[in-house]
Amino acid sequence: MFIIGHRTAPPLLLPLLHLEEIVMSPIKTDLQAALYYESLPDQFVRCTLCPHECKIGPDHRGVCGVRINDEGHLFTRVGNRIVSAEVDPIEKKPLFHFLPGSAVYSIATVGCNLRCRFCQNWTISQWPKLRESVDAGNQVSSPAGDHPADEWCPETEPPEGRWGIGSAVVPSDLVAETERTGCKSIAYTYTEPTIFYELALTTARLASAAGLGNVFVTNGFISLDPLREIAPYLGAANIDLKSFRDSYYKKLCGARLEPVLAAIREYKKLGVWIELTTLLIPGLNDEDGELRDIARFIKTELGEDVPWHISRFYPAYKMAHWQETPIRSLLRAREIGQEEGLRYVYLGNVPQEEGAENTICPGCGTVVIRRWRFTVVENRLRAGRCPDCDRFVMGRWALETEHASH
Repeated sequence: MFIIGHRTAPPLLLPLLHLEEIVMSPIKTDLQAALYYESLPDQFVRCTLCPHECKIGPDHRGVCGVRINDEGHLFTRVGNRIVSAEVDPIEKKPLFHFLPGSAVYSIATVGCNLRCRFCQNWTISQWPKLRESVDAGNQVSSPAGDHPADEWCPETEPPEGRWGIGSAVVPSDLVAETERTGCKSIAYTYTEPTIFYELALTTARLASAAGLGNVFVTNGFISLDPLREIAPYLGAANIDLKSFRDSYYKKLCGARLEPVLAAIREYKKLGVWIELTTLLIPGLNDEDGELRDIARFIKTELGEDVPWHISRFYPAYKMAHWQETPIRSLLRAREIGQEEGLRYVYLGNVPQEEGAENTICPGCGTVVIRRWRFTVVENRLRAGRCPDCDRFVMGRWALETEHASH
């Protein structure tokens, strides 16, 4: 548990990198009432949305940087404001067994409840936590190491003008735009959807009522009660299983492994179609023993039909000088997954590796979905079945049916 409010930190600095990608708006962002918190003495609150369970003092924010205690009540700064809205292929999430070949309307806010040192989207995920004492234009990449205490300092509330980031939205407009663009679902993605839970929950309810799907692309660091509330509206989730070592989560992400495993189990139990992703980083989570542990966890606790995406690491953020993942390491990881009995093991960020993203029928071994990059080149499935042997390939192939793990 984090206790926040015992000291004051400097105000924020908007990252200089990729500034053109962030839409600034003069509209004042009103505080939105937050869900999932407990009132404590002396106007403190305890946020229960994620396993950090931050104890937050008046006028201070949680580890995520977007939930603020205002006079003993918890509010969110991202309940009605997004920084990204894009039409993506569903394969980009990546989700390979959910509405393949469809378009998904993808939205994000600033903020995250983790602080991964290798984050590709750090300019928006870490924006609320960046400190004015850091020159964002001259950050020095550091090797993987323990999080310094001052990195975790959630600042006091910055000047109101600083929160003019992004575009004000209402959930009904997001649903309407999803329909207008011909997308079949909405993805809550790019940053961590848990920290914009209120916006995601309201939007997901409306989208579901309109016959649209909803997708979480998540780090899995969410408490079980809020997960249970939103799960009925989620069709699928791609969940990061970054490592199978608690030390990795603590050292590189500022989190813990067990709550992630608990959430993954709960997603599965609640009937959400899940696919897992592991970003393979040389020297940190690529040993055979750890990869076997991940594969065995998937096989024994989730099932052999749960897809496992193993993605290539490219240097970024505070690990900008780290080595990118060798192709041989990815091939070895896939081999381990297959040896442990997983039916669908995919390699990501390696378009040059032919067949790395193809779906193979577990019955006869034929290619049933052929992909290249984020494009479905050929989909031979018929109502989820292999055209050669009639074997059902597990997945959610249409919104209007109950295909999948039933």
